[in-house]
Amino acid sequence: MNKKVEEWWDKLGKPQYGGELVIRANRNLENFDPYFDESNLCSIQGAWMERLVCDDWTVGPATWNFGLGWHPAQYKKGQLAESWEFTDSHTHVVHLRKGVHWQNIPPANGREFTADDVVFHFKRLYGPDGDFSKPSPAHVDVNSFPDLISVTAADRYTVVFKFKTANTESIMWTLYNFSLSQCMENSEAVRKWGDVGDWHHAIGTGPFILQDFVPGKSADLIRNPDYWGHDERYPQNGLPYLDKVRYLIIPDEDAALELMRAGKIDVMYVGSPVKAQAMLKTNPDLQLIPAGVAPPPSLQMSMNEGRFSDIRIRKAMQMAIDLPAIAKSYYKGLVAPYPATVTSRLMKGWGFPYEDWPQDLKDEYAYNPPAAKQLLTDAGYPDGMKASVVANSSADLNMLQIIKSYFLNVGIDLQIRTIAPDAWNTFMEKERNADQLLYHAYGPFGHSFEPQKQVGRFRADPITNALFLKASAMPGEAELRQLLRDANERAARQHFAISILEPQGYALCQPWFKGFSGQIHSVWMNGGGPCMASFYLGRFWIDRQLKQSMGY
Repeated sequence: MNKKVEEWWDKLGKPQYGGELVIRANRNLENFDPYFDESNLCSIQGAWMERLVCDDWTVGPATWNFGLGWHPAQYKKGQLAESWEFTDSHTHVVHLRKGVHWQNIPPANGREFTADDVVFHFKRLYGPDGDFSKPSPAHVDVNSFPDLISVTAADRYTVVFKFKTANTESIMWTLYNFSLSQCMENSEAVRKWGDVGDWHHAIGTGPFILQDFVPGKSADLIRNPDYWGHDERYPQNGLPYLDKVRYLIIPDEDAALELMRAGKIDVMYVGSPVKAQAMLKTNPDLQLIPAGVAPPPSLQMSMNEGRFSDIRIRKAMQMAIDLPAIAKSYYKGLVAPYPATVTSRLMKGWGFPYEDWPQDLKDEYAYNPPAAKQLLTDAGYPDGMKASVVANSSADLNMLQIIKSYFLNVGIDLQIRTIAPDAWNTFMEKERNADQLLYHAYGPFGHSFEPQKQVGRFRADPITNALFLKASAMPGEAELRQLLRDANERAARQHFAISILEPQGYALCQPWFKGFSGQIHSVWMNGGGPCMASFYLGRFWIDRQLKQSMGY
């Protein structure tokens, strides 16, 4: 008799059905429709809507770190799509799974998901009236499909995409990126209500149904009894395992940590490595999973207008900050004492890490108050200057106070105004001016998403934009690495933002929460929201016996 080969997931134990998973959301949920701009709107529609392509559940964390935003093509598998192919370099054909059904909710009423649904989705977002040169004005990714010519249903389960470009890598990246816009909405619901922005109109093909939503408080999802999916690791197991998923909206991290200590939250991300490590002292059974997915805060400014367009002022602000001292005293030595760059240090072999910088560039980031004062004098501020910063209250405001004290040492009097996360979008659209600094939790540094997008992080700069256009043409890997390196160096030398540090982010989870290894697209609530929530939440499970034995 052949002995079963042990797989990496066997150590997790046999999956169990039932139980509730409680996830902390660090800000209010503001969007339920992939049509609308997701850049600053927190959303969980990925929990009931599904995508054509997701991650490969059989690939273990030792093979690829799914805590990074970017996942190469070899680690992707079909979700709604069963397979795909290029019939020629301009034509991408997707074959859908058969037997996938919409949730049994009016007006969809459980009908089968077909190629017409995919066509409807792409036309709605990127080609209203069939014209893909005029994408939805409400959508953040209006420039994501510039080469798309048409999307048609060849038959009930086959979708044909036609592109202007012959670059097949570019087509794959465009169609299967990690945006929430890839989540498929129901056409009957959109036609009935105009959009599905109201949570009462939430319908998807996923393993969970949105049952209730209380703004600023919570969202509850229950098991879809008619879900089509099975566990790739245990093909005989129908999904989902969980009976319920609850999102608790708790902007205050300390308040959330108290609930974590009490066993009332199962998983949450923690921005402070000091707080994360401290949790293990009070709750040693907690699992602390490195999750380098939260870009660190930074001070951003207008590069092309206003007084901060003077690079001497930007350099002065950078040289006023003692990064090694902050790493030692504030972060207790738990972070590297180097300035953050566009590309996260966790993306080994990519970007332009501080260790590779020439000495002249390192000098511009070294703590040097006399040089900072001289730069301010040269810029016309011999007696110092006043500056104002608008800070998103979800960011680390204690760090901002530290920066304020460093600035004051060189004559920069920083006035701080805080804005609640829910009001941030309105401020950015209506009030922001070129002489204001910005400080928020999701800055331009420390990123791990697709290299092509990272290259364009500071596209307002013409030189960076030229690099981005080259990267968007999907060159070979060696050229792409060079373009990303050049974009990182350009940002560092021009001081497009004031760099602080890149602290290691962590996910805290209870020992009874199984299957989670820090996958960014499962429960992470920044940058729009978890775009693969339905995929992962359908496969995660709770060890209820362990939880009960621990007194919870």
